Amino acid sequence: MIAFTASIEPLRTANRMSGKTLYTWQIFTPNNELIAASNGVTIKPSAKLDDCRLDALFVCAGLNAEKYTSRAILQSLRSAVRKGTALGSLCTGSIALAAAGLLDQYRCTIHWENIEGFVETFPELDVTATLFEIDRGRYTCSGGTAPIDMMLHSISIEHGEELATLCAEQLLHTYVRQAHDQQRMSLQYRTGITHPKLLATIAYMEAHLESPLSQGELSKVVGLSMRQLERLFHSHLDKTPTRYYHELRLKRAQALLLQTPMSIMQVAVATGHGSAAYFTKSYRDYFNRPPSAERRLKKG
Repeated sequence: MIAFTASIEPLRTANRMSGKTLYTWQIFTPNNELIAASNGVTIKPSAKLDDCRLDALFVCAGLNAEKYTSRAILQSLRSAVRKGTALGSLCTGSIALAAAGLLDQYRCTIHWENIEGFVETFPELDVTATLFEIDRGRYTCSGGTAPIDMMLHSISIEHGEELATLCAEQLLHTYVRQAHDQQRMSLQYRTGITHPKLLATIAYMEAHLESPLSQGELSKVVGLSMRQLERLFHSHLDKTPTRYYHELRLKRAQALLLQTPMSIMQVAVATGHGSAAYFTKSYRDYFNRPPSAERRLKKG
């Protein structure tokens, strides 16, 4: 819902602040039926997609987007492209565009929580971790409040920076982010850690989940002894470097299980586990359920 409203409100505000109808929009839903957002708010379609001629069509999606990407939706997206319609996505709507083959040869983005699974499912795509990407006739956005930034950027290009600034002020959006801005907070803000050597170690861990570095390699690359590294992790995180690294890999495994059709063995390999049996045991010990149960929960 937040990505949905964040994409429309800048356009409504542009109309209001300009005193003109610069933008109009319609809402389409699968099968032209009422549809409930994840927060329970019900959305009513305002028109049938096949009846409308559009300049741009945006797909808005949230959790488990792949479950709702039907053949009919993919056909509608391809039909829109044939009519010359620009395509966009909000949050996990990029999954539908990719499944329809409409992001090939385009830069694109998706919510940071889904990037790893998205890349594993569509390895041929040029996926970034930016707030939004505008590449020719494709507008992909990471979701959350990022659609505000993307729409303000479009308003600025189409109707001038002054109007975009007025809209931002009306929305109390005091800092308009650019397309290349990163989605996630810095590692320091996410972890609450300020020690530069520890932050560097965690960054190396996050960058090497599939082929884990040994503790000796981590120590060498950040310029610490293994004993110093152990003390840092115990002092700031109350766990060993090995344990912290393993938990990062298990969390990535959970994301892959929930977001991709990869087999358990493939997930085990992608997260640096030597065998499916070892992976299953480690996963059960950490999450209190085996990987197969995670998949059943997702389907449920």
